[in-house]
Amino acid sequence: MKRTSSHDGTGIYLTIFLMVMSGLSFLVCAVLYNYGVTVVLARPADYVRPFMGSEGGGNMFPGVTRPFGSVKMGIDLATYGGSGDPYSGYLPAGNVTGFSMMHESGTGGAPKYGVVSQLPIVGTVTNPLLKYDLPRADGAKDEAMVGYYKANLSNNVQVEMSASRHAGIMRHTFPQSGEEKNILVDVSHFLPSNRGLGIEQHYVGGAINLREDGRYTGYGIYNGGWNMGVNWKIHFCGEFDVNPSKAVTFIGTGETLEDIGKNSTEAMTKRVGALFTFQGGNGTISSRIRRRQQAGLLVESKIGVSWMSEEKACEFIDEEIPEEDAFNTLINETKDAWEEELLTKISTTETDTNKLSLLYSTIYGMFIIPSDRTGENPGWESDEPYYDDIFTLWDCYRSHTPLFHILSPSRYSDFIRSMIDIWRHDGWLPDGRSSNFNGRIQGGTNADNVLADAFVKGVPSIDWDDAWSAVLNDAENEPPNNNDPQAPDSSTKEGRGAISDWKAYGHITTKFSRSVSRASEYSSNDFAIAQLAKGLNKPAAIYEKYVNRSHNWENHWDNRSTVYGFSGFLSPITPSHSFPASAWDPLDCSGCYWDNPYYQGMPYEYSFNAHHDMSRLIKRMGGDTTFIARLSKMFEPNSNPNGDTRFGKTIFNPGNEPSFASPYLFNFVPGNQWRSVAASRHIARSYYSTAANGLPGNSDAGAMQSWLLWSMLGLYPITGTTTFLIASPQLADFAIDLGGGKTFSVTTTGGNEEAGEWFVQSLRVNGEAWNKSWVEWADVFENGGTMEYVLGAEKTQWDADGERPLWEII
Repeated sequence: MKRTSSHDGTGIYLTIFLMVMSGLSFLVCAVLYNYGVTVVLARPADYVRPFMGSEGGGNMFPGVTRPFGSVKMGIDLATYGGSGDPYSGYLPAGNVTGFSMMHESGTGGAPKYGVVSQLPIVGTVTNPLLKYDLPRADGAKDEAMVGYYKANLSNNVQVEMSASRHAGIMRHTFPQSGEEKNILVDVSHFLPSNRGLGIEQHYVGGAINLREDGRYTGYGIYNGGWNMGVNWKIHFCGEFDVNPSKAVTFIGTGETLEDIGKNSTEAMTKRVGALFTFQGGNGTISSRIRRRQQAGLLVESKIGVSWMSEEKACEFIDEEIPEEDAFNTLINETKDAWEEELLTKISTTETDTNKLSLLYSTIYGMFIIPSDRTGENPGWESDEPYYDDIFTLWDCYRSHTPLFHILSPSRYSDFIRSMIDIWRHDGWLPDGRSSNFNGRIQGGTNADNVLADAFVKGVPSIDWDDAWSAVLNDAENEPPNNNDPQAPDSSTKEGRGAISDWKAYGHITTKFSRSVSRASEYSSNDFAIAQLAKGLNKPAAIYEKYVNRSHNWENHWDNRSTVYGFSGFLSPITPSHSFPASAWDPLDCSGCYWDNPYYQGMPYEYSFNAHHDMSRLIKRMGGDTTFIARLSKMFEPNSNPNGDTRFGKTIFNPGNEPSFASPYLFNFVPGNQWRSVAASRHIARSYYSTAANGLPGNSDAGAMQSWLLWSMLGLYPITGTTTFLIASPQLADFAIDLGGGKTFSVTTTGGNEEAGEWFVQSLRVNGEAWNKSWVEWADVFENGGTMEYVLGAEKTQWDADGERPLWEII
């Protein structure tokens, strides 16, 4: 809470920032003058609720970070009851195991990072290798806003955090007592997994050194995590603003202490760390803070991390953390960074604070990862940008990366360049990547789709010759098998593990896991490559080759497969190259996981996914009327007997990406755009909120948030093309700053969100009457543009006389 006042003889001006707790920071600014009150809207960062999606399977990271920051400071907890793994470190209950510098956000599989940690301990510590986990204080809930995080522990210690790009501050406020006050630095600390999947993290070894200048430095080596990363080393540097009365390093195995008391320790396999003991006095904090702490000991620790060296970790402290009022300065700088880079890219006159919180929280949640590690790549020297912690393009290529391009075009160009540079040095484009190691790839090579999307939309500064070579490698070469315990048949590290079947037969047999979902994605990957071939003026034969391969999804179409009177769905193909003897049930994915024919989606869902080939798909399904009926069935309650009760047992699953586009596919039949509005609006309003459980599934690095943001904007992209399907915006108006003086502006009249008056009555694009259910990149994004909606309750067929999007594009 910030308070300022001044007196001028005529009245008292008092600015009070009202704080709304439970993760939301300052919402409104009330200016009081001679008993009068004026309400002023807050800055965008103050609407962000960092806890959105942190519970209920969303796995969001609620800690402190800059946009794409290398450092992500947060709390770490141990699994309890049925909580699941602490993917982002955070859990709403359980025992706190530490506070660490590195996390990811919205991931699944198994946790990653949770390293370079501190844990405050009250009382005498004789063996620092014992478990010192502890719960939060009774009734205490963590608090967070952009740039700040606070937790209160049961030992009456308060921990606060703020961060820069590569460094940060942990502030430990100990209680008044005669007991020893300690800070434990355990190099062996990391986020564990209890799922037993064989992809959990491991501690390998490390070192720590107590330097004469008062700093401690060292490194840790770890492996594993969701991407099955090989050994990786992170360096750290730390210091305290209060001199410890005692500082020692320790070494041991498990909980058996083997040595303690030296100034430095280094070992492989053995646990190492340091214990710092404090006895009184506060460091360089201000008198205001000292009064607030009521003489309790406050220890402020500055910590830097680097993938390159301990020296660079120390440099990050010196370069990024100021000497004076460092903690508050980092908070304000972090808010400024989020606003300057992202949050102010979308402006609106909307006054509904719930919508504003949803808007800015959604943007925030999209860009916690990937991590910009330019200059911090230990793998090779390069002048190119470098991004890591890509989770994963399988999750993000549908709706996230197209928004990434629009909201942060310069960074997006850097991101594309980074992927191509990874191919140059590692040999394969990443689909997922973390700790400088590719993996895991869940379906197709979706970097192909992302590169094609960047190409057709004119992303600048890209070496398209190298991009072509990279996607051609995906399309033609088989990657070495990395022997994933969950899918040992072929590579899950990179590339197309089932490419041998695809090239030889035009389909994928069940000797390969995820055979049907891979075939669906390989088709779209080959469409993307065809787009590049055409745009780069490759020989016609090459273009035709990949166009023909993009139709191969049809080879999995089994007309015997039937449900609800609809016949024809994507089916597995046996190793003898025939459909199963008994037709496959369209509502059975046989587990929907790594070793099944369909990954995270049912046959019914995947059968709608040839978005590049909709003219053939609609014909396969029996024409327009049957297509609409089949698609409508996806959203009908109780249409999936084994479906999730949270979503009304619908076939459509809002918690997974395979059918992200399905609510918008009504647009492919003229006169049915209103159905897309009805479906997408129901999903957005029913399953998303700014609450801790406000996401319908894993955030998946912001993929879920990107779906919601498109819904709020009233459009949906078809990646690899320049086409955006039209729905209707949830905001009364908005403008997107596209850079270079260009703006995309949207206005609405006549709508009433709560009354369900959100259907398009008429539309004008760039001032012209519009009857098409889509717009192109060139219409509104390339040079800016306008869309003017008239909304209402009537389900009009304003698009009935329009053309079809992407019709026979190939």
